[in-house]
Amino acid sequence: MRNQRFYGRYESEGRVCEHPTCREAGEFRAPGTRGNSFDGPGEWRWFCLEHVREFNAGYDWFEGMNADEIYAAQAPGSGWNTESAAFRPTAGMDGMPRWADFHDPLDAIGARAADIRRAAQGRSYAEHSRFTPREREALTVMGLGPKADRPELRRRYSELVRRYHPDRNGGDRAYENRLQRVVEAYQLLRRAEAFG
Repeated sequence: MRNQRFYGRYESEGRVCEHPTCREAGEFRAPGTRGNSFDGPGEWRWFCLEHVREFNAGYDWFEGMNADEIYAAQAPGSGWNTESAAFRPTAGMDGMPRWADFHDPLDAIGARAADIRRAAQGRSYAEHSRFTPREREALTVMGLGPKADRPELRRRYSELVRRYHPDRNGGDRAYENRLQRVVEAYQLLRRAEAFG
C-alpha cells in the first residue's frame, strides 16, 4: 500500500467505502471492531475521505472506561508497565526457565534450547531422569531439572514459599493454590530415593 496525497490514504485495491450509503473508494482506514491484541493486528474499516472524517469526529478512544482507567491510560508510562512472560513471578513453574534463576542470561537460553533439543530428538524426559513420574511432575512444579540435588531442592522450596505465601503478598490469596502445589511437591521430593 502506498501513501498518496493525504496522510493515511492508501490505494483502494477495489475496496469500497463501508458507509452504508456510499459507493466511493475506501482509501482511508479506521479502527474496526477488533483492536490489536496478542492474536495480531486488529481489523480495519475502510472509508472515503468524507466518511473517515465523519467517523473520526465521533470516535471516542476512552469509550467504556471509567475515570480511573482513563487517567491511567493518559499517564506518560501507560503501556510500559506490563511484564513479559520470562520476568513474571510465575515464570519458571511448569518447566520453562526463568531469567532470574540464572546468573548469565545465556544459561537460561541454553536451558531452554536443551529442552527443545531433547524433544526434537524424540527422547522423553523420563529417559534422562532418575525420578519416578510423580517425582518428575513435582520437579516441574518446583521449577527444577533432573540434575537437582537436595540442597538445591531446599533453596528452591524456600524461595517459592517466600514468593507465594499470602503474608509476603499483602494478604493476597491469589497464589494459595500454587503455594499448596509447591508444598506437596516438596513433601514428595524430600523423601525421594533419588536424593539418597
